[in-house]
Amino acid sequence: MFNHSYWLAIACLLSFNSCANRVKDTGDYSAQFKPILDTVNLYNGEKNQPQKGLEYLDSAYVNIKKPFVSDRFRFYSVHFLYNLKALHDPKKAMPYADTMQAVASESVTADQHIALAAEANFATGDAYSDMAKYDQAYRYFYKGYSIGKNAIDNAILAEYTYRMGMIMFKQGHFKEAANYFKISHRQSYAYTDGFRAFYQRQELLDNIGESYKNSGDVDSSKLYLDKALTYINDNSARFAERANLLEVARGVVYGNQGDLAMLTHNYNEASELLKKSIAINLKPGNDTRDAELTEIKLARLYTITNKPNDLFNLLKSLRTQLDIVKNDDAETSWNNLMSAYYLQQKDYQNSLLYLKNYSTLKDSALKKTSSLKRTDVNQQQASFDKENQIEDLKDHNKLQLIYICLAVLFSVMAVIIIFLVFRNLKRSKRDIVAIKKLNDQIKLQKNELENTLEEVNQGSREKDRILRAVAHDLRNPLGGIASLSASMVEDARDEEQTDLINLIKETSYNSLELINEILEAANTANVSFNKEWVEINGLINNSVDLLRFKAAEKEQDIMLSLLDAPTELLINREKIWRVISNLISNAIKFSPKGAAIYVIVNQKNQGVEICVKDYGIGIPDKLQHHVFNMFTEAKRPGTDGEKSFGLGLSICRQIIEKHSGRIWLKSDQNNGSSFYVYLPAQAS
Repeated sequence: MFNHSYWLAIACLLSFNSCANRVKDTGDYSAQFKPILDTVNLYNGEKNQPQKGLEYLDSAYVNIKKPFVSDRFRFYSVHFLYNLKALHDPKKAMPYADTMQAVASESVTADQHIALAAEANFATGDAYSDMAKYDQAYRYFYKGYSIGKNAIDNAILAEYTYRMGMIMFKQGHFKEAANYFKISHRQSYAYTDGFRAFYQRQELLDNIGESYKNSGDVDSSKLYLDKALTYINDNSARFAERANLLEVARGVVYGNQGDLAMLTHNYNEASELLKKSIAINLKPGNDTRDAELTEIKLARLYTITNKPNDLFNLLKSLRTQLDIVKNDDAETSWNNLMSAYYLQQKDYQNSLLYLKNYSTLKDSALKKTSSLKRTDVNQQQASFDKENQIEDLKDHNKLQLIYICLAVLFSVMAVIIIFLVFRNLKRSKRDIVAIKKLNDQIKLQKNELENTLEEVNQGSREKDRILRAVAHDLRNPLGGIASLSASMVEDARDEEQTDLINLIKETSYNSLELINEILEAANTANVSFNKEWVEINGLINNSVDLLRFKAAEKEQDIMLSLLDAPTELLINREKIWRVISNLISNAIKFSPKGAAIYVIVNQKNQGVEICVKDYGIGIPDKLQHHVFNMFTEAKRPGTDGEKSFGLGLSICRQIIEKHSGRIWLKSDQNNGSSFYVYLPAQAS
């Protein structure tokens, strides 16, 4: 049996914990909702009491005065999962999926909308699938897939390929199902590392093994089932608090291994594994539906090995379980096995009775899955792709119509211009002499301008030389004043004198810093860089490590996301290090205490894109076009009053442009800024 059930739903719920406690809704959970969700997770996980968890959620949620978007979405998703997976009632689950769709449309950030909209579409598709409305189900699966594809989000795509594997398996296309599950397993490494990611990966390994078993590839099936069990055991210490869920997962794998052993006529091993699986999942609160299906496998084994007494006792016990927990698949097989048992006992009347029950249940199951088996998901995906292409073509046709109108307009204007040219041709002849005189004057003025420009350039170079000389000569006395004032503080006679000396010291250090920035700006503008091959992950990691202490002074965290593989760029190590450090320092400077700063590195267009993102004071729209100018008026003090000279970003732009790269920003006042740097792999 597949390792998919309410247990995976619980694992998914456990993965959505957020660490946000801001008053403003920025896309995370509110501080009030976070402990409520933790308690619900506790009921669903360690206590194994999902119904009590749901009751607690309902009672606690009403006390939240202004729930965030994520709070509301997760409230409805818990109800959806409980009705769909625990109660197996997709009709009751569907209204919650619809509400999840509505809440997702109210997302406050683009990233939040992508995550919630994809999850809501997958949830709606799951409900339709359980209602055997497969055309509608696949349309919503495809919507979720489109969101993940457009956002280049493997975590979303992993959910889509998982569902495609399930559809292929139900249709009997077992090799295709195995391939989908393999793709989903690879994509699942985009999940945030945690219990949900682990639990889905072990399920996917088990599903691959089950798919290969049904396709007749015994060796591949054994390989992946063994991998699943090893993966569970290797992570048992890591998730010790989820020991019960791990044991449920082991039980499912044991059952599948027992079924495989039965196929290869290794009946003793099959009996041992099946009984071990049943002993685990038949416990109260565990996966009793899987235990019932595994008991069917064991009953078939008793039939094969001619153990009628064991068969009858097992079926009798299973009857009691099925009367308590409804299980259509097990019910159908149970009637078939009972018919076979009585036939073996030559009790033809009872055998015929159970055979009729079996036929009725089998026909009902076939009707339920017939529409799924008629569905060609590959053809449907092609159809949906074509629909999207048609929509794109419509937009393209609209653009073409606009272009045609513009072309006609320009043609009319061209005719008018030609008419005017011919009309004025005669006039122009008499103006040629005047034009020649004007050309001579222009040439003379051009020569004068070239001479003037050369003088300006010479003056600029002289200005830079004087600027460096003055800055250099000022640095030594200012450094002396700063050092002397620092030593004088200790000898101050009263508080007023101490304040004055400290003011002198602080002014001296600020002046020194300004002089250093001026020298750096002058040198960067006029000096060429020596470039070398530098591993960018190491360079950025070094910069972040050095600035973590500065961030710690404001109780801030720097979150770093590097490239998956080492990548070298032809750059000047010191200059690019300065750019990254300057951007991170600015993020620290303009972010409040306790904030998080994100440094993200991605491959892009045969180069590397570096993003430094903060949630600080942001930059007003009217100042954003000036922040990269030298001595800009856009400078502002930091959140703790830190000094700003308005030179840092100008220097950064000069450095990046000399590397044939780009630097730009996206900012929202009071919601933070994101600075982006793109560096080609090999700058010209």
